[in-house]
Amino acid sequence: MSHIKMQIRGLHLRYADGKYPLRGIDLDVIENEINVIFGPAGGGKSSLIRVLNRLIDISDVAELRGEVLLDGENILDKDTDVIALRRRVGVVFSRPIPLPLSIAENISFGLEVAGMRDKKRIAERVEKALREAVLWDEIYDRLDDSAYSLSGGQQQRLCLARVLALEPEVILLDEPTSALDPVSTAKIEQFLEQAKKQYTFLLAPHNQQQAARTADQAAFFLQGQLIEQGHGEELFFNPKVKETIDYIEGRYG
Repeated sequence: MSHIKMQIRGLHLRYADGKYPLRGIDLDVIENEINVIFGPAGGGKSSLIRVLNRLIDISDVAELRGEVLLDGENILDKDTDVIALRRRVGVVFSRPIPLPLSIAENISFGLEVAGMRDKKRIAERVEKALREAVLWDEIYDRLDDSAYSLSGGQQQRLCLARVLALEPEVILLDEPTSALDPVSTAKIEQFLEQAKKQYTFLLAPHNQQQAARTADQAAFFLQGQLIEQGHGEELFFNPKVKETIDYIEGRYG
């Protein structure tokens, strides 16, 4: 039976500049599945991701109301430990931003900040994260090299490994393959399929084809509203709402 990892209820977001990217969003994020949010640019997908691990805190927000329940606790409460939340809910963005450190240090840095001191344990966690991110076999003999020496696709998987090393429960991915070649894209999609046994994913893919390939659950966003949601295969092959049908058939977006 499916378990709901995150419940989003009545979520409204309005920025100080008047933009209103989220209007009454109700969405369940199912545990150990790839939950895909898709739709045209400007639909609110990136804003939703920023709310879900409280990165929205550094934005100029005029109004944020509603609930986001993570295992039943509202993460929007003022007394939420945001640092602890971000360890539980990690995020990977469209453009990789490696730290100006070695490949290994890019991953160990976060572990050390989190309080880990045992060098052997850190090394084990670094290797585990790189293996999970389908990167270890390509760089195991270059761990002391600068992270900037990696290709774009490798840097993206390194940033993914950096999140994985902290062993989050939920991983948010905002167009993580938009700048990557088809081979690197396929490797990240392969990782998602394998890793959902351990993690819960919320993915905003960079195109509809990727959405259809990867989605266990899918939700179509348009101009700040959630138009339709359902099982991935059902939503892409048998959508019920006219706006969803038009988008999937390529009439706009």
